[in-house]
Amino acid sequence: MTDSNKKDKTPSLFVSLVPIAVLSTILIIVALCTGGDILSGGSQMAMLIAAAVAASLAMGIYRVRWRVMEERIIKSVEASTISILVLLLIGAISGTWMLSGVVPTMIYYGLQVLHPAVFLPSVCIISAVVSLVTGSSWTTCATIGVAFMGIGYSLGFPAWWTAGAVISGAYFGDKMSPLSDTTVLASSTAGVTLFSHIRYLIYTTVPSMLLALVIYAVAGVYMYEGVEAAGDGLSEALCETFNISGWLLLVPLVTFVLIVRRVPVLITLFVSVVAAAVAMLIAQPAVVEHLSGEADGAFSAAVNAVLTASCNATAMQTGNATLDALVSTRGMAGMLNTIWLILSAMCFGGVLMGSGMASTITRAILKGVRGVVGAVSTTVFSGFFFNLCTADQYMSIILTCDLNKEGFDRLGIDRRVLSRATEDSATVLSVLIPWNSCGIAQSAVLGISTLAYFPYCFFNILSPIMSVAIAAVGYKILYKTVKASEKP
Repeated sequence: MTDSNKKDKTPSLFVSLVPIAVLSTILIIVALCTGGDILSGGSQMAMLIAAAVAASLAMGIYRVRWRVMEERIIKSVEASTISILVLLLIGAISGTWMLSGVVPTMIYYGLQVLHPAVFLPSVCIISAVVSLVTGSSWTTCATIGVAFMGIGYSLGFPAWWTAGAVISGAYFGDKMSPLSDTTVLASSTAGVTLFSHIRYLIYTTVPSMLLALVIYAVAGVYMYEGVEAAGDGLSEALCETFNISGWLLLVPLVTFVLIVRRVPVLITLFVSVVAAAVAMLIAQPAVVEHLSGEADGAFSAAVNAVLTASCNATAMQTGNATLDALVSTRGMAGMLNTIWLILSAMCFGGVLMGSGMASTITRAILKGVRGVVGAVSTTVFSGFFFNLCTADQYMSIILTCDLNKEGFDRLGIDRRVLSRATEDSATVLSVLIPWNSCGIAQSAVLGISTLAYFPYCFFNILSPIMSVAIAAVGYKILYKTVKASEKP
């Protein structure tokens, strides 16, 4: 009797898929009705409605206690706390870096150096280098990525192409960097040494990046004609509005040094905000006066300008429509809808995990896996699936590794294949999902919806395909070496 009751408490596959189907249906309706705007409330409600459906099914059919699901929601929200604080500080950075003249200076020099014909591949390569050095795709997108969005806008490149190049480069560097928390997490969870994991990543990651660069290079050549004049006009407007100075680049330099030295991310971002605020007070007196509405030099003017740049939405009338759009910022307040979506996503993921529905779907995925292609394909799909239902990159990496270990060991496949396939999916696909914390963050930072930049993130799209393709041809597939003592 006891065994029967336990079986009854396991959600069936059909029931487990119902909340995901409900979520997908509502999100499609929201996207169609709002023109792709996912942050204004519709998507948040979709996540909460789907969570309610999952909880109702679990409690009504399988007698899962609400307390169990509630505890899982609390754990999920707790795990997202740092991400939420990071988002708030990134909002403050977006305001202070723009109004201090840091981003305008980066845009100004970028316009002088980057030729439109090679703009897209250059964006991808530079973003990759910065992310490789810092180990952080989020920081790369929030700093140099924002500057590239401005440069691309001024050169006439569609925002979705620029965002795709930034994200492709940022996630390449994040994936390959020994400083990256996702790289460390994937290798440690799979039980693989860090540098052997990184070396093995080369076989799928570099080909994916090279293919992406070819696409960006070809697209850039076809799109660049007739865009230099707009860049020249923006350069003049930047000089008229801001005091452009190479000294302002000390702010991003300090930020990158702190990141490389592994200073905790919250401290790094806070120092970056403070440095940019000081730079604004010193270098941009006209901006301070505009933000505060008071004469330059007053203490209250400085305080009001810093608070406005960090916390609130700002706009400036420069006489140049392109520059007006570039220098408008949202501050920390502009991140609140994003945080709302993250919390809603954590509720949905928590209910799926607490009810056992996520485990049911995972078991169905893993059932009957045969051979290296099946194992790698299952891992890739698991990484994508967990990004969908948990809305968290880190949780997706851990679950993908943990749930696929047994299958790889049973087939005698080296764990490095597992850790690589996990990175090829869970790490890079997170940013392509609108309700995942990575997708939400990059959409908010770059100012473009996830659905808009999705098709242009070629590295992220190619990585899981390359992982399966390499497994299919059997290239550099490693198998476990059985020790003499272990032989029968």
